[in-house]
Amino acid sequence: MKKLMFFFLLTASLGHGQTIVETHNGKVEGYTEGGIQIFKGIPFAQPPVGGLRWKAPQPVTDWNGVKECKTFGPSPIQNTPEPFLCWTEEFIAKPEPLSEDCLYLNVWTPAQKKNEKLPVFVWIYGGGLSSGSANCDIYDGLQMAEQGVVFVSLNYRVGVLGFMAHPELSEESGHNASGNYGFMDQLQGLKWIKENIAAFGGDPNNVTIAGQSAGSFSVNAQIASPLANGYFDKAICQSGGILGGRLMQDLDAAEQQGIKFMKSANASSIDELRKMTAVKLQELSNNQEVGRFGVVLDDYFLPKDLFGHFKAGDHNQVKVMTGWVTGDSNLLPTGKVTAESFKSMAKERFGAEADEFLKMFPAKTDEEALESQQKMNLLSFAGLPSYLLAKYTDKPVWLYEFTHVPTDKPGFPNYGAFHTSEVPFALHTLDQWKRPWKSQERVLEDRMSAYWVNFAKTGNPNGKGLPIWDSYNKEGGRLLTFETDAIEMNSEYSQEFQFLSQD
Repeated sequence: MKKLMFFFLLTASLGHGQTIVETHNGKVEGYTEGGIQIFKGIPFAQPPVGGLRWKAPQPVTDWNGVKECKTFGPSPIQNTPEPFLCWTEEFIAKPEPLSEDCLYLNVWTPAQKKNEKLPVFVWIYGGGLSSGSANCDIYDGLQMAEQGVVFVSLNYRVGVLGFMAHPELSEESGHNASGNYGFMDQLQGLKWIKENIAAFGGDPNNVTIAGQSAGSFSVNAQIASPLANGYFDKAICQSGGILGGRLMQDLDAAEQQGIKFMKSANASSIDELRKMTAVKLQELSNNQEVGRFGVVLDDYFLPKDLFGHFKAGDHNQVKVMTGWVTGDSNLLPTGKVTAESFKSMAKERFGAEADEFLKMFPAKTDEEALESQQKMNLLSFAGLPSYLLAKYTDKPVWLYEFTHVPTDKPGFPNYGAFHTSEVPFALHTLDQWKRPWKSQERVLEDRMSAYWVNFAKTGNPNGKGLPIWDSYNKEGGRLLTFETDAIEMNSEYSQEFQFLSQD
């Protein structure tokens, strides 16, 4: 009888209080919190170490018995994470463990049986493609799962280990390309979801990918990549995108950067670099002369002519929600701006159209010129990539701007509506962010996360009790503003977008 009971526990899938699930590679055991079943640290690929360093992720190997999955897997190798400026500990990867063996994902599911076919929401973290982890406090998936989605977060390689290209790597790849390993990790996670998420009560044909900052760049990359076709049907891009042209190189330039890195490491081959420790490589990658590693237009994962690819509508045509935070403007350097210098820039850049530009970005005084420069920074980094994505996508796209300044933390500077500050509102994780929240901010959190959940469920963010959010019309140019005293549609930036996006 005892043997029979043990066999039942191992083979039964999700049920009331059941925390053992059988994946295609083996059984995993999680735990339950408030009716949500949680699995952390599930491997979705082989460890990218040794000979697998700087290679596309390989499918995870099978295991026997039950793998305990109750704690996060290691974060990818990066500089030791520590709070800085506005980004307190809630926004930062745990300082340890860090490991090259980092390809693990996490699942929060409200399902009580395996055939519920709940919508799947996949979160991809930010960090400039050089840092980050799924274990950040504000990425906790509990409260999103409580709203009826299967929430998944995953790790991917960053920095030199995730994005370095090199001629030797391109030659050995089999497709004459290298770099973008972090994006390939994300896609491998989506392949794992396609194959396994039904066992957790999720619907593999109703998958939304979402991310912020470098996570938004990543979602953009998956939208662009022909390799990712069919692995998701909706996307959420928060604060940034590859159509802004940042952190991006063609393959030749990226390979030259890899050659420069190899020389700085006093190595003569990829084989020698693979023999170095991951920690040593990370230290060497901080050499400013080498530069940051990022998006590679390799003509394999990403098309060489990225803008032509989008203009032709050849990207993965999926429904999209995309937007930004007003504090995104602070991510780009402003320098000393005067009315004279700003007008000079306008004439140099826009020529005969400079006067038209200066009507939208006035510079009658130094103070006005600085405001216009900050507005340009905002649109350049986040606004324009969102607009272009809407412009080139055939399916409905919803645009937003988050303007709310979070309530002050006692004894801490006020950084305004800073980059990433909207994430806890969207993911309903204000409880993970230690601030004395006001009641109206809780309402904003409820409403904003409801839009995100509705979109994941139905492909439309609108729902009962929420202000109407119209999809973006290129002519009218209306987007939704998120603020505690008003969630409302407006036509801000429509003229600026049309001007700045002229072909």
